Amino acid sequence: MRLLFALLALICLSPSLRAEDFPPELVRFKQHGDKPVFAAAGQGTWEVKIRERGWIHLDPTADGTDSAKPKYRLWYTGYDGTREGIKRLGYATSADGVAWTRHKGNPIHTQHWVEDMSIVPHGGAFHMFAEGKDDQSQLLTSRDGVKWQRAGQLDVRKANGDPIEPGPYGTPTAWLENGVWHLFYERSDTGVWLATSRDLKIWKNVSDEPVLRPGQGIHDRDLIAMNQIVKHKGRYYAYYHGSAKGETPSLWSTCVAVSDDLRSWKKYDNNPLLPRELNRSSGILIRDGDRFRLYTMHSEIWLHE
Repeated sequence: MRLLFALLALICLSPSLRAEDFPPELVRFKQHGDKPVFAAAGQGTWEVKIRERGWIHLDPTADGTDSAKPKYRLWYTGYDGTREGIKRLGYATSADGVAWTRHKGNPIHTQHWVEDMSIVPHGGAFHMFAEGKDDQSQLLTSRDGVKWQRAGQLDVRKANGDPIEPGPYGTPTAWLENGVWHLFYERSDTGVWLATSRDLKIWKNVSDEPVLRPGQGIHDRDLIAMNQIVKHKGRYYAYYHGSAKGETPSLWSTCVAVSDDLRSWKKYDNNPLLPRELNRSSGILIRDGDRFRLYTMHSEIWLHE
């Protein structure tokens, strides 16, 4: 009888436990306003269009009143609107995450192709993991977020130490914990792999199989790439985007998955987070006090709260 009661209690508790895998503050968002909070400057400028994942960093010690210490920083990719056009790095700041001021010196880095970046502050510097030309992942560093130096292309190895096969390896997403750098990357959007490093020089796959694959539904049926890792209440959340091949136009969706070890991921049953027809991807989650804000980046930046 006791066993029966225990089983009934477990069955009753299971739905709530599953729901807590994805607390509402991480998955429920409504669009802020009726227009994007940031868009390309347009014809006649260096940024006719913007594309791919940009990155937003919030300084919790800033109150938004000192322009020398911006509360919100945005790095983004601008280009001339053509497929072959060089992708360059732009920078903007904001006191509230809604109204943005572009840096007067944009583009702030012109020596190299830079797009689809993620940034980790560490040791008094910003570490930018970004795609270079031909979807080759690279590392750049900066003390102030404006002047960047390229450290070089990322050296990613298989689990046995051999170099990974030649070809694209992009959308690099970095996470630092306990002295170990974790690098999530995709290969032609066919899956997400995980490599680790302690020195930022040599990266080794934890497995030569993807840790996150396409296939939950039409929103990520064929293509997938990770955007950001967030740690919340002791668990890891991966915000990622996905799509299906063979559609015109291609529709990309923002989704989320949860993990306890950064290796085994469970996708949210109600993915995507936003209606698929909106075509909003490259999601970045920002926590501002008790408020969680989801920015989607590709082609223009929309805020959802």
